Amino acid sequence: MVSIEDLRDWVDLAVVDPAESKIGTLESIYFDTATDEPAFAAVKTGLLGGNRLLFVPLDGATVSPRHVKVRVLKKLAKDAPSIPQDGPLEASMEPEIYAHYDMPYATGAGGERKLGRR
Repeated sequence: MVSIEDLRDWVDLAVVDPAESKIGTLESIYFDTATDEPAFAAVKTGLLGGNRLLFVPLDGATVSPRHVKVRVLKKLAKDAPSIPQDGPLEASMEPEIYAHYDMPYATGAGGERKLGRR
């Protein structure tokens, strides 16, 4: 389980796959609004510091002083849905992100969004 207390310390760390191959740089964390648990890392990728943000699940992630290691392979992460670095995550994209990783998706009882950024 990822520790919520250390979130501020993770921004700008490298995000790596199980083989420690760099996926990108951590830009922000998206939380599951129902459980308040960290769900996805928004990872900067692309040329010159990143021109898009892709979403990588944080389930089972570990943090070290050098990087955040996630459980998905770099290729799968690089093919994930993405947004422009300065763009918002639209509610309509949330099911697509979950589906990319074969994760179940459901909105709140009143149709509330599943993900919130911090």
